Amino acid sequence: MGMSTGGASGGGRRRGRRSAHVMAEINVTPMVDVMLVLLIIFMVSAPLMTTSIDIDLPVARGGASSSSNAPPLTVSVKRTQGTCNSKVDLYLGDTVIQESELEAKVRAIGETRSEAERVVFLRGDKDVCYTEMMRLLGYVRNAGFKANIVIVPEQGT
Repeated sequence: MGMSTGGASGGGRRRGRRSAHVMAEINVTPMVDVMLVLLIIFMVSAPLMTTSIDIDLPVARGGASSSSNAPPLTVSVKRTQGTCNSKVDLYLGDTVIQESELEAKVRAIGETRSEAERVVFLRGDKDVCYTEMMRLLGYVRNAGFKANIVIVPEQGT
């Protein structure tokens, strides 16, 4: 009997001290392994997530230019006095014309040009009203031209 009590009490204290000692180091290797696996998964799956539509794009060929190198047609509008729906000067290229003549002259110019060259650049003074510009845009469209409204970006002072 004495043998079992003495041996158990001495060994119990030693084991208690060892289990009370806590390991203060963190093992980082498993965390690095998990992060590398996640990185590989994302690297492989990211290109698969992009969707693309197969399109046969046309081949651009240079060289053959249009038969006539006509300068672009420009219509400029400048307000001279008053407020909206008042006096404006209308220019076809550099020539002053009346508003009533615009559609007929643009139509006559359009008969001499190919379909690709039927583009008018519509330039308006900053003081010209929106209604004036839209009316002139209507004249140009009725004459069979496509219209591009020219917008000049703000310039620093």
